[in-house]
Amino acid sequence: MAHFDEKSGYIPCKTEWGQWWQTNEEVFIEVNVPQGTLAKDIKCAFAPKHIKIAVKGETVIEVGDLPSTIHSDEALWTLEDKKFLRVFLPKGLAVAENLWNSLLVGQYETDAWTFDQMEKKATLQKYQQENPGFDFSGADISGNYHKGGPKLSDK
Repeated sequence: MAHFDEKSGYIPCKTEWGQWWQTNEEVFIEVNVPQGTLAKDIKCAFAPKHIKIAVKGETVIEVGDLPSTIHSDEALWTLEDKKFLRVFLPKGLAVAENLWNSLLVGQYETDAWTFDQMEKKATLQKYQQENPGFDFSGADISGNYHKGGPKLSDK
């Protein structure tokens, strides 16, 4: 059986260096790197409230404050096809209410529509976790999301 995120897709926030997206439990960062980049060309530093990513001596993401803590000792990165750097950051607080509206405080922010879509997806993911016998990957949330609560409907 496919995992909820595989079936429902993800909501990316595009940046000048690539994109990032999140689930209730994790944040994923995808950095476009020059073709032919080797693992030894990549430097990633993770701390509970900070990250730094450099490729071939060029800083891609400066040290900055994360919106919430991560389990930095469980963070990891992979280089795929010598052209994509993928970073995995497990959130310290893994709940739908801990969605980040930016990758770093004041940097790489989502627009209002993208963040609303992230919130809707996180709520559906929460419903899926609370009700494992049901499939919410094709469901949609409509109505006034923040005030009055969401309403589920099938697409």
